[in-house]
Amino acid sequence: MEVHAIYKNFRMSPQKVREVVRQVQGMNAVQALAVLKVVPRKSARAVAKTLQSAIANAENNHGLKAETLRVSGAFAQTAGSFKRFVPKARGSAGPIIKRNSHIKIVLSDN
Repeated sequence: MEVHAIYKNFRMSPQKVREVVRQVQGMNAVQALAVLKVVPRKSARAVAKTLQSAIANAENNHGLKAETLRVSGAFAQTAGSFKRFVPKARGSAGPIIKRNSHIKIVLSDN
């Protein structure tokens, strides 16, 4: 059985989140949480929060044990971006794109 949790519109670029997400793919869920606690990045806290939510979904909604769960998929996808402009030389403007991401964690029990 597969259980998932999604953290939508996390205010960080998906490229930065993917570096952390790749570290926990295929790991045991409890072991992945332990790894994320020592990773010194802002995105690691968001991925850990999403993983805890997925574990809670599995325990409360499907009656599964946390020790038997495995991270079968972890994704960081592009969300909507904020577009801003900063003043440049001679009265022109330069674009700034503030990127957001969706974090999805999929757990399986085998």
